[in-house]
Amino acid sequence: MAAQFEKLLSDLEIRFENLKLLKQAFTHASYRNEHRAEVGQDNERLEFLGDAVLELLISEYLFVKYPKLPEGELTRLRAAIVCEPSLVRFATKLQFDKYIRLGRGEEISGGRKRPALLADVFEAFVGAFYLDQGLLAVKNFLHRYIVPDIQDVNMPMLLSDYKTMLQEYVQREGMGLLSYQILEERGPAHNREFVAQVMLDQRAMGEGSGRSKKEAEQHAAHATMVMLGKL
Repeated sequence: MAAQFEKLLSDLEIRFENLKLLKQAFTHASYRNEHRAEVGQDNERLEFLGDAVLELLISEYLFVKYPKLPEGELTRLRAAIVCEPSLVRFATKLQFDKYIRLGRGEEISGGRKRPALLADVFEAFVGAFYLDQGLLAVKNFLHRYIVPDIQDVNMPMLLSDYKTMLQEYVQREGMGLLSYQILEERGPAHNREFVAQVMLDQRAMGEGSGRSKKEAEQHAAHATMVMLGKL
């Protein structure tokens, strides 16, 4: 197992003084539950810390890069970057799914590819890296591996309010009543994931997930705009 994580560090060209901290970042609660004698903690606490570190560093990056953007747009832009789909993209790009330690049931059910789980692992890794190497090391890591991804993104699209876009289109075309429903809430109270669906004149349309109902609805609206051929 140690050799596996040494390969990850070699591929990323970074170092960890405390390899146990790195392993913890990739340890899902299901694995800990099945290996209590071997495993001390899962990655949930590190995920909490990593979320805060990411928000700080992405906020700093956007503040410097876009000196003329007002606070509201900076907030929306940060939310679009530090959201589940983006974190999943980052984790997939870095092949983090190969290193996640899962319980048997979670593995069988496809947990290794589950978006919320991948996003959590990315945040946990950031939290562990911060504890082990400090803020500057995390900042350098993000600028090397994540910022190029951010720079390639269509910023006006990130700033778009898909719910408003969909509402305006539906009204303009006279397509009927538009509403949203929450299909599912999953995960512990401190780490909720919501799944929303657009209902258009009582027809089920696009679905989306997010860490808040508002974020899930935005993703559902985006999916619906894509279905309607408007994005």
